[in-house]
Amino acid sequence: MSDEAATARVLDPEELLDVACALRDRARPDEQVEVVLAQGSGTTVKVFGGGVESLTVAGASGAGIRIVRDGRQGFAHCGSLDADVLDDTLAEARDNATFAEPDEWNGLAVPDGVEPLAVDRWSEAVVGMSTDRKVELALELERRVTASDPRVASARTTSFGDGWAVQALASTTGIEVADRGASCSAATQPLARDGDETQIGWAFDAGRDPELLDWDRVVSDAIERATRMLGATKPGSSRRTILLDPRMAATLLGVVSVMLCGDQVVKGRSPFEGRLGEQVASPLLTLGDDPTRTESLAADSHDGEGLACRPNPLIVDGVLNRFLHDSYSGRRSGTASTGSAVRGTRSTPGVGAQLLVIEPGRRSFDELVSSIDHGLWVTTFSGLHSGVNPTSGDFSVGAEGILIEGGALSGPVREVTVASTIQRLLLDVSEVGGDLEWLPGGDGSCSLVIDDVSVAGT
Repeated sequence: MSDEAATARVLDPEELLDVACALRDRARPDEQVEVVLAQGSGTTVKVFGGGVESLTVAGASGAGIRIVRDGRQGFAHCGSLDADVLDDTLAEARDNATFAEPDEWNGLAVPDGVEPLAVDRWSEAVVGMSTDRKVELALELERRVTASDPRVASARTTSFGDGWAVQALASTTGIEVADRGASCSAATQPLARDGDETQIGWAFDAGRDPELLDWDRVVSDAIERATRMLGATKPGSSRRTILLDPRMAATLLGVVSVMLCGDQVVKGRSPFEGRLGEQVASPLLTLGDDPTRTESLAADSHDGEGLACRPNPLIVDGVLNRFLHDSYSGRRSGTASTGSAVRGTRSTPGVGAQLLVIEPGRRSFDELVSSIDHGLWVTTFSGLHSGVNPTSGDFSVGAEGILIEGGALSGPVREVTVASTIQRLLLDVSEVGGDLEWLPGGDGSCSLVIDDVSVAGT
């Protein structure tokens, strides 16, 4: 397939907004209407053994339409921007509203006066790159990974992917927003072998310019993650200080952020319900959700309902400061939206963190290691979906990592279970690292030291 045949014409955001507004303007006097339109395209290249395993180039368009009338909400979506299809989708949303149960909190977002920050998420480097060059990048990454260490037998999967999207939202409450974005990523999973033992590593990076991805770091991280676990044993059970590097800290606090979403709170499904203003974490921990941090790939100007993104300090010096809300959970809780709606064209809005940021401490990762006498550097969590109870906060998940003895890294361990509660883990944070890192997924994270955690092995 040629590049010309694979690439759809990129619509101008204002052009897409005009279509959304025209559809919105067909609202009846007794109803609220919200129209979300999107168009995009993406490429995924997977290579193996020096050849292309798969190449996918796909474009997509779609619409999601919400109708609210007399407290009843109807929603419909389609995979086309064709005028006739959009007409049918509007009619279907109206029809669906007639069958919905009334809910006094249903309604669209209303402009709240917060001014959006201008965020440029577009990349001509992504949109203009040839498919041949994308294949070259993936093949070169695999070649470098397999040639960098004799213990690396192969790379299970190495890939390069990119995509762009143009979106527009228009509603009868006066919201009109249009934007566009593009990004790319590279990932690899090398397989390291030592005798009969094998270990799999992984690493990835993401950005807005393929040529500026940190290819050296992807290679070195992937190989280190694969080789450092060779010879891992199952340790004895004990209580240890655990050390989470920035990626693992972001993983843990991502779980916490779900518990701080207003939709979970109003349904009584969060262990933090009713605890605003209370000390819920170590005084050393300050955590926010701030999509206005333009240093991050996840920075954005508007949320999924078209309200301006804004900083939301969630935990400040260990004190629970606020929950995240979309317009529905904000009304239901008696507060307001925090600009934290997330959604696509195939769904109605929900609540979610968009860009978590930890306020950093002072010491480096190596200095944190040297301060721990009996610990575990957790390099991987597994089973988070099944091992964490989001209502009670119970936490019991698989892990692997490197033991820390006398302030130095010791041997690798696997088949470990880390058990506690989310509430206890937050309160037992004894240090926040100074190693703030903007992760490929967008979060700004630092290392965390957590004392006296049950680490179960043999």
